[in-house]
Amino acid sequence: MPTLIITTVWAWMGIAGFLASGCTVGPDYVRPRIETPPRWSELPAAGAAEGPAQVADWWSLMGDEKLESLIHRAVESNMELRLAEARAREARAARGVVSADAYPAVDAAGSFSRSRSSGGVSTGGDGVTGSGAGGGRSRQTQDFFQVGFDASWEVDIFGGVRRSVEAADADIQASEENLRDVMVSLVAEVARSYIQLRGDQRRIAIAEDNLKSQERTLELTQGRFEAGLSSELDVAQARAQLATTEARVPVLEASARQAIHQLGVLLGMEPGALLGELEEGRPIPVGPGDIPVGLPSDLLRRRPDVRRAERELAAATARVGVATADLFPRFFLTGAAGLDGVGLVDVAMPTSTFWKIGPSLRWPVFDAGRARAVIQVQDARQEHALVSYERSVLGALKDVEDALVAYSKEHATRAALLQAVDASRRAVEISRELYTKGLVDFLNVLINQRALDATQDQLAVSEQALSTNLVALYKALGGGWE
Repeated sequence: MPTLIITTVWAWMGIAGFLASGCTVGPDYVRPRIETPPRWSELPAAGAAEGPAQVADWWSLMGDEKLESLIHRAVESNMELRLAEARAREARAARGVVSADAYPAVDAAGSFSRSRSSGGVSTGGDGVTGSGAGGGRSRQTQDFFQVGFDASWEVDIFGGVRRSVEAADADIQASEENLRDVMVSLVAEVARSYIQLRGDQRRIAIAEDNLKSQERTLELTQGRFEAGLSSELDVAQARAQLATTEARVPVLEASARQAIHQLGVLLGMEPGALLGELEEGRPIPVGPGDIPVGLPSDLLRRRPDVRRAERELAAATARVGVATADLFPRFFLTGAAGLDGVGLVDVAMPTSTFWKIGPSLRWPVFDAGRARAVIQVQDARQEHALVSYERSVLGALKDVEDALVAYSKEHATRAALLQAVDASRRAVEISRELYTKGLVDFLNVLINQRALDATQDQLAVSEQALSTNLVALYKALGGGWE
């Protein structure tokens, strides 16, 4: 008997395996061909060059050890990155749930029941049921034991389970690309906040230097007024300029503190945890010379958000097949085997063995169009995923072009401001010397000092913007996740 059971099971499994190798319904995924321009329209540009992009750890090219340390610590402890890692683990676990449907499900079961028959009803010899004291019978108690296994296996003839696994695999890959995209955004945000901090500190230092110069000017005008060589108006104007510059310092200090708080949160720490480490001013980090940016087609394989959108399209395509499989019958191979008896001794007897095995079929004959409506839903979601993929490619191209033009034009702005600062500094020296000799009035000194103050501050803002635009360029190129 056991040999017969095993032979029968193998026979049915062989038939099921043959049927399961049948067709897989639904569209097979083919990566769409996206046309990209042969080169960037904003090249040649100042600060950028053609050639393979080198953006894996771009922050190391900016020559700031503190920035590198902050980025490495952020990658280890950032909250958003930890959330993305948890989502990736969730997707991998979900794939295990789906893939389990491709294998038989076996349950072990055991039961015991005790029953007692009624003594108030009896059946006579003629088969007529009677009642009452004369027709009664004795009450009987009976036990029943059963142990065994139940098995069920859906034979995936039309590939619904295979398409589900295909979709789950694409979901895993999409979650991994999402993790990489979060990392790209994280390192760029750390760099931007750090550059903001150093830019504010640079502007504070410029304001403090100007305050010293304006204090000397105030002392000069005060001395000339006391000597009767100038009017009180010169003193009032000098004092007003000094107070205006002093008023700008607290605003910059608040911005610098907020940048430190932001960096602390990005590193998964309390907002004020980095105050002692970052309060001391340092130069604004700058990039290397010309940055090679590669080809537009490189973005399709390097930008994590583009790669994620492509994997989401693959998952949506596979789910069309999952929905299509519901139009076809579903085949199952079920079976059971075990031992039963009215007592423990009976269960142990060879004659207590029972088993059954056989196929079953389930085919929805009428569902009011539900299955076809689900297919239409999945078709629409696939089209949505395709449009999202194409849109992400265009957005990636635009990000790079915008970053290139911003970085290039900021180079020109900084060069002009450098000349303006030199000229303004020379104008202040000349006007102060002439004012001391009484050859010009104080208004000339005041105008030139204001121009120097403004151009120095604008130069610091431009240097900060130049480094920020460089970070934006690296992010647009998809650097930082490797």
